[in-house]
Amino acid sequence: MYQVVARKFLKRIPAVAVAASILALAIPGVAKADDVEPLWTNVKKAGVLRCGAAVAPPYVIRDPMSGNYSGFFADLCRDFGQNVLKVKVQFVDTTWDNIVAGLQANKWDLSIALNNTPERAKAISFSTAASNYEVSFVYNKTNAKVGKKLVSLADIDKPGAVVAVMSGTSQDKAVSAVLKQAQIMRLPGIDETRLAVTSRRADFIADASDTNWIFSESHADWAKTFVPNPALAKQEVAFGIRKNTSPDDIAILDGYLKKKVASGAVNALIKKAVQETLASSK
Repeated sequence: MYQVVARKFLKRIPAVAVAASILALAIPGVAKADDVEPLWTNVKKAGVLRCGAAVAPPYVIRDPMSGNYSGFFADLCRDFGQNVLKVKVQFVDTTWDNIVAGLQANKWDLSIALNNTPERAKAISFSTAASNYEVSFVYNKTNAKVGKKLVSLADIDKPGAVVAVMSGTSQDKAVSAVLKQAQIMRLPGIDETRLAVTSRRADFIADASDTNWIFSESHADWAKTFVPNPALAKQEVAFGIRKNTSPDDIAILDGYLKKKVASGAVNALIKKAVQETLASSK
């Protein structure tokens, strides 16, 4: 009798195991071990950390002559790769429209200086923040279409006003949500947005406050900055990582960033990047 019961019980085990496996796959957040990417192990095997980079000073700066990257987020990516992972670092050119899709497609390992937004968080994961972000507006103080004093976004959101913004960025999404009457001029890069205001094809540039502050300082004879209050689209700025990256790997990157922020190293890199950007614009 015991042997018969035992045989019946053993026959049921595979079915129970299969059912448990199906249930695990159906529960959100429960992933198979094979689905987790050992990112840093793969990077070390390849011998190179690939950093996806779209230009946005002082976060990411690219020398147009040499193609070399700097800026405080680029410096962090370089330092992490060389001194933590002990590998070479390669910067991969991209645009803000493609910076998430390229990461998902494994064209690079980290996306640099990415705003942690709910929309992006559906597609990728994020490291802890290295800095914070909010949107400001730069305009020509001699522009007759702009009032003498800007008090609120309503002073910008008027028929006939043109706001230049980099397509696909967080600032693009932010101004698209709040500006209903002004025309939004979406352009591929930061140089194009600045040229649009300089040439007066656009009345405002909507960009990260740090980036706009640098541009305004380098054109102090005509440029003024308006920072909305309350802050528009205040967000954390971090590294973008693929969704299936091992939690242990994310913890290594987070630990590195927390130490850099706490030690003041990030602030020092920001000051360096601001000075570099201002010097290059003279």
